Amino acid sequence: MKKRRGFTLIEMMIVVAIIALLATIAIPNYVSFQLRAKTAEAKLNLGAIRTCQEAYKAENDEYLVCAANPGTVPAGTKTTWSSTMAGWTDIGFEPKGEVRYQYEVTIAGTGFTATATGDLDGDGTPAVYSISETGILVTPGNPLD
Repeated sequence: MKKRRGFTLIEMMIVVAIIALLATIAIPNYVSFQLRAKTAEAKLNLGAIRTCQEAYKAENDEYLVCAANPGTVPAGTKTTWSSTMAGWTDIGFEPKGEVRYQYEVTIAGTGFTATATGDLDGDGTPAVYSISETGILVTPGNPLD
């Protein structure tokens, strides 16, 4: 009598079902973690913009308006930073490489607000992060928007 080696069809179907179940759990979590990691760009750059604005104010006794840069950022992509947009070179800010957010600085009274606007998940609803001269970072309710 010969011994048969290998797996039965039912055993293979059970393994495939287990792998499918694990994939349905793991893939959405991976995408969520990936989007959260990409939001770090906005937080890091806003902190740097605040530092640059404070240094500019120390020398010039005022904050400086900086135009929206880059002009547009298509959802879920990176775009090249424009070094010709008004204000950015004056305060000494330029991010390294391409950016996923559009940055802008507005003046309100004696302070400023720097914003980062981006739509990383491509759902049509951009997330807006902001920081003011007080150093308080305001994040959207859902960081994945």
